[in-house]
Amino acid sequence: MNNLEDKYVEALSNGDSKAFEVLFIRYHPKLVYFLFGFIKDSERARDMAQDIFMTIWSNREKLKEVKSFNSYLFKIAKNNICNYFDHLAVNEKYIAGQLLRSTEVENLEDTMFANQLQSMIDIAVSQMPSQRRKIFIMSRIDGLTNSEIAEQLNINKRTVENHLTAALADLRKTINLCITFFI
Repeated sequence: MNNLEDKYVEALSNGDSKAFEVLFIRYHPKLVYFLFGFIKDSERARDMAQDIFMTIWSNREKLKEVKSFNSYLFKIAKNNICNYFDHLAVNEKYIAGQLLRSTEVENLEDTMFANQLQSMIDIAVSQMPSQRRKIFIMSRIDGLTNSEIAEQLNINKRTVENHLTAALADLRKTINLCITFFI
């Protein structure tokens, strides 16, 4: 610290509010900039800087032991950033837990509906003509492209597309029926 700053810190440690004001004016913008660099929220950074200076004022007697006010200030800031992220992590974990609990019932209902829908789709697929069923399974379950299916079955790519269009139309009818029935 420079000699003048040492005097302000010493005066602050003795309760001089004018010395506090001088140090606040000098360091507050730097501190806000530093905090913002980590938390990316300008309003929160200003609030944290304000809190840090309130802590310094409340614990001003400890400043007698401080060798570098700048280091002391930014160490407090670093600790506040760590606390902020720890608090954020705890909040996120809590919120995730609450969401998980509140959606367990919904998930059970959704799972039951999905299972019933999948059963209806399986039945609809099993009732398709054999060539259409084979093409649908190769496309949607095996993940083959229309060109690959056409090549493997020795048919025209357009024929594959027609079968898939018809299969999807059949499934849409089944799904619409399921939705109407289950909802």
